[in-house]
Parts: sequence; structure tokens; C-alpha cells
Amino acid sequence: RDDDDINDVASMAGVNLNEESARIMATNSDLVGSQIQSCKDEPFLAAIPLHKRILETAKKLGITDVPAEVVTFISHATQNRLRTVIEKVTVITQHRMESYKDDEWYEQATDVRAQLKFFEQLERLEKQRKDEQEREILLKAAKSRSRQEDPEQARLKQKAKEMQQQELAQMRQRDANLTALAAIGPRKKRKLDTPGLLSIGGEGLGVSGGSQAGLGTASPRQYPRQKITRVNLRDFIFYMEQEREMSHSLLLYRALLK
Repeated sequence: RDDDDINDVASMAGVNLNEESARIMATNSDLVGSQIQSCKDEPFLAAIPLHKRILETAKKLGITDVPAEVVTFISHATQNRLRTVIEKVTVITQHRMESYKDDEWYEQATDVRAQLKFFEQLERLEKQRKDEQEREILLKAAKSRSRQEDPEQARLKQKAKEMQQQELAQMRQRDANLTALAAIGPRKKRKLDTPGLLSIGGEGLGVSGGSQAGLGTASPRQYPRQKITRVNLRDFIFYMEQEREMSHSLLLYRALLK
């Protein structure tokens, strides 16, 4: 009676159980009767060189035989370890590349780039002031008309003469450059909206059509640029400093020396 009750409820809802069973069997027909088995276990590293390397290490510990299962296990462990390292270093690199300038929850406390520019400007002004002082000394030495000149005075006069010749050569070169630019004339800007030009990456590329009919203006395509995560040595050093088994290793010491 329970089956009859179920059939009655299904028929009252307009569902035919026989048709539904046939549809399920037809949908999963490729799975019914098929045998599923695991994929072939392929090692990540080359088996022969790895086996030879393991035997060399095992002989030092008094082990003469290493089965193939050990080689496969070490190969999979190496693959898993390498995957873990790459994942962690990728996360470190992504954190390093994050920018918080436009984030409303952060405000800039110091600007190192502006500070460096300020110090560079100070050094430039100091160098300019020293050059002006040296130039004044050389000009005074060149204008002096003392009869008894010491070797230092003669050296200053010679240096002043060389400085004047160098300034004159720079002025002539600058005048020649201005004359050449005036003869060439103003540069004409390339028109990017001309018919038959396809704008890719900000450059116009000609497109030749098969027929000689009027070529319409091609709509600019924007190809999606693949985001590349570039990992540098600093990211690996930071990763090794955070790892317990590598924070005092010789590898970290060698990386810090590079």
C-alpha cells in the first residue's frame, strides 16, 4: 500500500515515475556500466637520477637498498613542498604589490620619494654653489696681471682658459641644435582616427581590406592583459625568514650575501 500511495501522489502531481527513470538512465548512460580507475602515478622528478642521488646519500648511512616506492614518495613530497613554497611566496609578492594610496582607511604618514628628491635638490644646489665659487676664483686668476706668477697662479689661469673654451663650445652646440630644430620645423602629430587604422595599445596599425571598397573606421579592440606576479629575491628572503626550519639555514645566509 505504501508503493500505491507513492504512485498516487506522483500521479496526482503529474509525474510519471517510469518516464523519469528512463530519462535518468539516458542522461547517465555513459556512466552506467563503465569502470572508473585511478590515473597512473607519474613521479614529479626523473626517477633514475633521483634514485641514484638517494642511493649516494643512503650509502653514507649504511643503507644499500632503496625500493622504487621510496623514490616515488620523495618525488611527490618534493612536488608538494615546491607547491607550498610557490603559494606562500606568491601571497607575499601580492601583499608587497598592494597599494594603499587610494584606500580611505589609510593615510600617508611619510613620503620617502619626496624626501629623496629634496635631498637630491639640496645636493644639486650645493654643487652649483661650489661650481660658482670655483668659477669666480678661476675668473679672478685669469684677470690678474701680476708680473711674478707662482706655479699655482699659472695652473689656475690655464684651468680658467679651459673652462672658458668648454663654455664656448657648449654655447655653440646649443645654438647649432636650436638652428637644426628651427630648420626641421614643428613635428606633425599622427592622426589616430584615420580610416583603416586599428588602435592597439596606443599605436596605429594599418589594416588592408580584401576589396577596394571604402574601409570604415575599425573599432578599437582591448585585449585583456594577463596579470603577471613577479617574484624577486627579496620575497624569497622574507619567506625564509618566516619559516622555522629555514630562518637559520645556510641558504638564507647565502641569499642575504647576494
